Amino acid sequence: MTVNIRKLDPSASPLDYYGYELRRAREAAGLTLAQLGSIVFCTGSFIGMIETAARVPQREFSERVDAALGTDGLFSRLVGLVLRSQLPSWFQPYAEMEAKAAYISTYQAQLVDGLLQTEAYARTVLGLRDDAGLDSKVAARLERQRILEREEPPATWVVLSEAVLHQQVGGRAVMREQLAHLLTMQQRAWVSVQVLPFTAGAHTGLMGSYALLRFDKEPDIVYTEDFVQGHMTANPQAVKEGSVRYDQLQAAALSAEDSAALIARVMEERYGDEPGAVGRDMA
Repeated sequence: MTVNIRKLDPSASPLDYYGYELRRAREAAGLTLAQLGSIVFCTGSFIGMIETAARVPQREFSERVDAALGTDGLFSRLVGLVLRSQLPSWFQPYAEMEAKAAYISTYQAQLVDGLLQTEAYARTVLGLRDDAGLDSKVAARLERQRILEREEPPATWVVLSEAVLHQQVGGRAVMREQLAHLLTMQQRAWVSVQVLPFTAGAHTGLMGSYALLRFDKEPDIVYTEDFVQGHMTANPQAVKEGSVRYDQLQAAALSAEDSAALIARVMEERYGDEPGAVGRDMA
């Protein structure tokens, strides 16, 4: 019986290119789909779906494939491009600039910044309206966070409205894990998290969330979002206005130490372990 194997155009997309190269490397190694699957702990059909661009590979899978096929990190490198391609098309230009930035400054009024979200928190946020391709969306968001794992990561400042701590996203357990993660990230030398308390009153972030990117050799950028898409500009006046507003936000926010204390207090008082907590989550 002849098996109909889909022919891929490797230039069609990063996902197609990944699948094309995976098939080529597997066949060069003389392995069937099932044989490679058994080596990397998945089914042969799963390998086949990735080879035909029907599934999006994850980083762990790519690392196992590199080890199995001796491809010298090829698929671990390619998976970053693949996952970035899964971001919304309007967001991809910002993600590319974010990955190049030397300094990242963000103010978030409603949600934890994407660079600091846990997997469970991100899954809840990204699956609110549509859970189609949710695994790929979550993997793409977590992939963005790898810039903080570099040997020389960007200096990252995050100011969060206190409302972010109280807005229960995904249930008590998810929020407890998320706030604990903020405390862990706060301990990194190149990451600073400040909370803008309710007692700050009117402030320069009332117009909404935004981000500032600074580069060593490129113009600075201001990034904002509406409910449809994002907007990025290097207009000097906009950058100046955003920078001044951010300085004022940081001045009005609690210190990093006091912010950590507030996060810890909310984590324990609002999301701490209590009898019946699981039942309330399911209500």
